Amino acid sequence: MSGQSMRTVARAIEDAATENKAGFRFLGESKQEERFFAYADVERESSRFAGAMQALGLRKGDRIALILPDNSDFVFAFLGAVRAGIVPVPIYPPTGLGKLAGYLENTLHIVDRSGARILLTNKEIKLLLGTIQAKAPELEQVVAVEDVRVSREKLRPVDVLPDDVCFLQFTSGSTARPKGVTLTHANLAANVRAIMQLGLAVTDTVDSGISWLPLYHDMGLIGFVIAPIYHRNPITFMSPLTFLKRPARWLEAVSQYKGSISFGPNFAYALCVKRIKESEMQGLDLSSWRVAGCGAEPIRAENLRAFAKKFAPFGFDEKAFMCCYGLAESTLAVSFSLGQGVVTDVVDGDKLWSDGRAEPIGENNTRASAIVRCGPAFDGHEVRIFAAEDANSEKPLGEREVGEIRLRGPSIMQGYHNDPEATRKAFAGGYLRTGDLGYVADGEVYVCGRSKEVIIVNGRNYYPQDIEWEASQVEGVRKGNVIAFGTMKGPADRERVVVAFETSVADEKARQTLVAKAREAIQQAVGLTVDDIVPVSAGVLPKTSSGKLQRGKTRELYESGELTQRTSAREVDKLDLAKEFAKSQIGYFRHRLFGRNDE
Repeated sequence: MSGQSMRTVARAIEDAATENKAGFRFLGESKQEERFFAYADVERESSRFAGAMQALGLRKGDRIALILPDNSDFVFAFLGAVRAGIVPVPIYPPTGLGKLAGYLENTLHIVDRSGARILLTNKEIKLLLGTIQAKAPELEQVVAVEDVRVSREKLRPVDVLPDDVCFLQFTSGSTARPKGVTLTHANLAANVRAIMQLGLAVTDTVDSGISWLPLYHDMGLIGFVIAPIYHRNPITFMSPLTFLKRPARWLEAVSQYKGSISFGPNFAYALCVKRIKESEMQGLDLSSWRVAGCGAEPIRAENLRAFAKKFAPFGFDEKAFMCCYGLAESTLAVSFSLGQGVVTDVVDGDKLWSDGRAEPIGENNTRASAIVRCGPAFDGHEVRIFAAEDANSEKPLGEREVGEIRLRGPSIMQGYHNDPEATRKAFAGGYLRTGDLGYVADGEVYVCGRSKEVIIVNGRNYYPQDIEWEASQVEGVRKGNVIAFGTMKGPADRERVVVAFETSVADEKARQTLVAKAREAIQQAVGLTVDDIVPVSAGVLPKTSSGKLQRGKTRELYESGELTQRTSAREVDKLDLAKEFAKSQIGYFRHRLFGRNDE
């Protein structure tokens, strides 16, 4: 890698300071709320935050936890820490009282595991965290960002090296407790090169990014904060809540600011199709949208094609779609399918599931299953497929053989922070074990599902994503809110198959009709008889902070009998809630996060 590409993030921030036109734009709830910082301003603001952190006693290598819902606060605090050689630890902000106990438990886990000396948040959230400091022995203080904003301390320059840790990216915990992925500046430089030069073919200062993605997760943070700094590309940020409340704001921003690159998970494109009204589409011009990335969760070609069809009259080109594969342990990106649009490999589903072979078949065949192409591995990186039991990665599987996707290259993490056992299990013979199932055909990567989530019935493998997709097609079942899993609990002597789905239908008789229809749809499409189907109210199924459904957690709730007892997303034991109020002074917590107006 060239010296230019091997720049640390700290050096990239300083180099970008010569740019006075391109930079970061932060949008508020309304179209009138807008703040712009050229990269020269970003350098100055991050320097102030860095100086304030040093004044708090933090030194190179110390960790600082960040819980900052305001995008500009987060960006300047994160970059400031990086410039001072301090290791930031992003944590997602709280979203509501209904999940407060779980949020505090998760936050304590991350703060404790990371060994953060300081937690930086705003004054309102600080009132919630009274229990955290007492239980995290290395956490010295919780600091309000309002005090840091007005600091005039100057940054004392620190020598930041490529092999230094840049930040800790805690996994979302969809299958287990969050683990802290340790990423160095060298890891980031390698992945930024893969993303920006090899994957997106960006033009410096010209390509414009639009993002509503959460900045405490890798796609939003690395893809739209760190990577653009290296190439001084203009980026427009909006809050995830703004997008969820009104998806049209995303497309309006692309139109207004001539965005050429924007990413979203599969559900985001499906939400736009479902929620954006015809009246909101008038005046949109999406012709500038060169790359519409899709990743972070299973990709359904039908969803993307429906989006392309709906917005084609407004200049959107289906060829702009770029299907991606990535994970935090590989910094972010593993493969991109730039310029290909939505391409699927239509294979024999029976052989895929039972024999582990992705054999092409006619798309009109009843056994046809379409797998989305995610592009080739980046130059200098390796994607290989191995049998799960190949503990030393000795015998790569052949073309179109399904197995565990394993990775090797300069983007791969150093390990999990303060967790040597998890780090040991994550590698096999020098390759990172992703836990994802897939295959390679003609040099292109195809992802089938999570190996740990495969359901085995009578010796045959079933991917939960396929079961979930068929159930979600039933009218009355909330699309994207279906979970399928296997369980050994119950009367059978084999793995039982359970499906849980959310529905807005309240009538019990009508729910049982939905259950029957879902059972029939799965049987016809997948050839599988489901043992139990559980309809639940909207919002009940557990999700991670990034919105991913939690199969493991749902299985636990089902096996304990709690799943059917949860009647709403906000259901909380009243005694526990009262205790949390007392402990964390929530009585003083204002309306901004919970939508309450006490004034």
